[in-house]
Amino acid sequence: MNHKLIIEGLSRNQQVFEQLFRGISREEYIWKDKPSRWCLLEIICHLYDEEREDFRKRTKHILNAPNQQFEPIDPEGWVLKREYMKQEYDAMLNHFLGERKASINWLHSLVSPKWDTISIHPDFGEMTAQQFLANWLAHDYLHFKQITKLKLDYLEHISKESFSYAGGC
Repeated sequence: MNHKLIIEGLSRNQQVFEQLFRGISREEYIWKDKPSRWCLLEIICHLYDEEREDFRKRTKHILNAPNQQFEPIDPEGWVLKREYMKQEYDAMLNHFLGERKASINWLHSLVSPKWDTISIHPDFGEMTAQQFLANWLAHDYLHFKQITKLKLDYLEHISKESFSYAGGC
């Protein structure tokens, strides 16, 4: 696996996230068509927490202390526990982008990391630092898909138009 390409992807995605999230009205960033669906505000809060407490922290954990247990996380539960809907959107976006920058700086600072180092995840079993790195980038892409679908659904909601000319949705 080319670790440099994955790290470059994480770095490029800073700009993608910024473009997807900047300049959004309050109406749009709190909109959801059903209670179980996350709105843009909840997604950005999730990304912030995941950046700090999951991907960077756990990749660092495997590289530095693979024999120790992971600290538990609760991404689904954080939505309510951390009151995502009460957070300030632009501040959370800036916090996330700052954390992503810190992650990239940390990744670039690594000297000959042992990406094949294994740790035991309580739910997924043996995982390498390399797997966490690849899943970090995959997590970005999955959220791009989620954000884009949410934006498309919001456009349909406010426009009440058919999107058949756009290629079908």
